[in-house]
Amino acid sequence: MNGKTSGMTDMTVGKPMTLIAAFALPLLAGNVLQQLYNMVDSMVVGRFVGSVALAAVGTGFPIIFMISSLFMGLGMGATIMVSQFYGARDMDRVKRTVDTIYKGMLAGAVPMTILGMLVSGPLLHLIRVPADTYPDAHLYMLIIFAGFIGSLGYNVNAGILQGLGDSRTPLIFLAVACVMNIVLDLLFVVAFGWAVAGVAVATIIAQFFSWIFGVFYINRKYPELHIDFRKMTFDKDLFKEILRLGIPAGIQQALFSLGVMLLQALVNGYGSDFMAGYNGANKLDTFVFMPIQSFATATTTYAGQNIGAGRMDRVREGTKASLILATVVGMAAALLLVAAGPLLLRRFSDKPVVIDAGMAYLYRVCPFYFLLAFQFILNGTMRGAGEMMTPMVSSIVSQWLARIPSAYILDHYFGRDSMFFCFAIGWVIGLIITGGFYLSGRWKNRSVTADLSQFPLE
Repeated sequence: MNGKTSGMTDMTVGKPMTLIAAFALPLLAGNVLQQLYNMVDSMVVGRFVGSVALAAVGTGFPIIFMISSLFMGLGMGATIMVSQFYGARDMDRVKRTVDTIYKGMLAGAVPMTILGMLVSGPLLHLIRVPADTYPDAHLYMLIIFAGFIGSLGYNVNAGILQGLGDSRTPLIFLAVACVMNIVLDLLFVVAFGWAVAGVAVATIIAQFFSWIFGVFYINRKYPELHIDFRKMTFDKDLFKEILRLGIPAGIQQALFSLGVMLLQALVNGYGSDFMAGYNGANKLDTFVFMPIQSFATATTTYAGQNIGAGRMDRVREGTKASLILATVVGMAAALLLVAAGPLLLRRFSDKPVVIDAGMAYLYRVCPFYFLLAFQFILNGTMRGAGEMMTPMVSSIVSQWLARIPSAYILDHYFGRDSMFFCFAIGWVIGLIITGGFYLSGRWKNRSVTADLSQFPLE
């Protein structure tokens, strides 16, 4: 099997930098669409409803992300399994992995929806959401959780395809959702006057159709992976391995989201205008994070396939290529964002106090993104090898022992704007942990396909 097969990309042959860049570009385009998707919600409510509504939409995101983290972690586990089995040329186990993760997702969707709706209100109180913002934030979150299965389904589809080296098909799914979301936002908010409820309803409709479209697309383009909800094999051994790989990633993301919520609580204490500026800048700032995340995801797939094929020499070459790409592209995006920040923030709000709050964040975060680039790429390589604990420990320590405490200390002694230096402090600590373990080489023996006999086919 060479190069591309039915849209799949074999990353065990060819130049590493070319392969990683080609794989990451559709991911980056998809991430841009995803962010535009989110930004349209914020821009529409910010311009047509007000800064309180803008704060409401932004403040609920960390809670939504935290609740969904477990399934996102399982999706990461499935991606690693698929990439390694594909690298080992074992399509039977690829299919069984797809069936297993899908059955797990469908079984857990309803409990997750109920949990999200029950805890959304208490968690909003926990992060000190102001009284004028709480009703809209709570309503937004209830609607999002009610239609959460669409988001879960899309992420499962994307994770499976990325494991196969296909980063372009998920871009099509996102494009469908993005266009539909923009049209429905304008219809529900501007024409119907549904305010925050309108952007929430638009989001869940767009996500649901994107998921269903993705299922039909996969079944047509990848008949060997055919998704049939009535006929799916559930492999307990594979699911245990998916859990082993996915639970650390899920815990990491959940704790990361909880840390974001604690920082949000600190921000919320300064009122709706400061919240709106922070949330707007946080969405813009994602355009710097996206290239780094895209190259890290590409590195995970690249490393997984090559480790599955026993090509550790290519893993080292790919890691170096990804470090160069992520650092150069990420820092270029950071410089552009800082320069264009005031103009872009006006798309959210014309209030000077909102724009000043947003720029305070950008000035103190963007110059240090090269630290995150190194941390993410090295973590991506280790995840591709099946080493999940070190990225989890690195993230938890950098977040809970560095970023959150330093944010409160900086805020207390140097003022609210200085709290944003906490990001750089956390990234330094995280990179020390990640870099040290990567250099030790102990992550190289974590391959889940080293002994395929542990996953016998019935």
